[in-house]
Amino acid sequence: MHVKLPSCLLNGILGFEYGIVQAPLGPDISGPELVAAVANTGGLGLLRAPEWASTENLKELIRKTRSLTDKPFGIGVILAFPHEEQVKAILDEKVAVLQVYWGECPRDLVVEAHRAGVKVVPQDAKKAIDVEVDAIIVQGREAGGHVIGQEALFPLLPRVVDLVGDRDIPVIAAGGIVDARGYVAALALGAKGVCLGTRFLATEESYAHPIYKKKMIEFDRTEYTDIFGRARWPNAPQRVLQTPFFNEWKSLPAHENEANQPVIGKSTIDGKEREIRRFAGTAPNMTTTGDIESMVMYAGEGVGLIKEILPAGEVVKRLVEGAQLLIQQKFGEI
Repeated sequence: MHVKLPSCLLNGILGFEYGIVQAPLGPDISGPELVAAVANTGGLGLLRAPEWASTENLKELIRKTRSLTDKPFGIGVILAFPHEEQVKAILDEKVAVLQVYWGECPRDLVVEAHRAGVKVVPQDAKKAIDVEVDAIIVQGREAGGHVIGQEALFPLLPRVVDLVGDRDIPVIAAGGIVDARGYVAALALGAKGVCLGTRFLATEESYAHPIYKKKMIEFDRTEYTDIFGRARWPNAPQRVLQTPFFNEWKSLPAHENEANQPVIGKSTIDGKEREIRRFAGTAPNMTTTGDIESMVMYAGEGVGLIKEILPAGEVVKRLVEGAQLLIQQKFGEI
């Protein structure tokens, strides 16, 4: 029996052509070039708001991104750090989407953003369902970088979908998804879109250091740890590549942190040159010099499926076309 596929299955979310979200990556890794490339292909690209810089730096990022695309995009803000001025700048600039994470999304923030015409998308915030957010990102423990949750994505995702119920709040799946198979699996569990970090980090437009990108192809295993960035951001575990440096130091005693460690390199972040100490939480970007291989390299569990560095637009295209083909092949005929 032939089954007609639902026309809405691969439609976009939040007004974007496709339900593909490029996660905010720092420091400076998801810069204007990457975000614009994703936006120009129909996805939602997210800048990451600078953590140390003035709001003028943030506005310059917005202006540069707008010079590369006429499509809407968003900005991710970490609520664990001072963020009020950043949010004000984002709303003043009327960026399409404010994505917030590592903290509870308050109703006042949502009301203020909506008044400015900005959509709000929190991550891992079940309570946000009741404050009229525009979408929710559900992140599993498989994700790369700093991961606040402890549950795997696929057991967690349908529970959040059930909590949302018939409210008009798209659920976006994140954590370990890098290809069309993961996209289709998330759709089957009720997600309306997927958010990818590791796959977009390994793109031509990503501002990650070339050695970092190379290691993502070379290594296929990650580990959940807390040895990086303990002094600056305590109690913030992360998932990283199992590089030789990490494997040597992964049993770092709990009382040790980067504060008293030697400087192993320098990096320009948000327009300023900064020292990088051993065990710092600063991943190497294109400007980084020094002992790159001894720096943190964030990556999700899906990294083993990444075999090449691609243009970001090609990543979006393969996700969408691959998902459509899979659905037709597996479910088009019963």
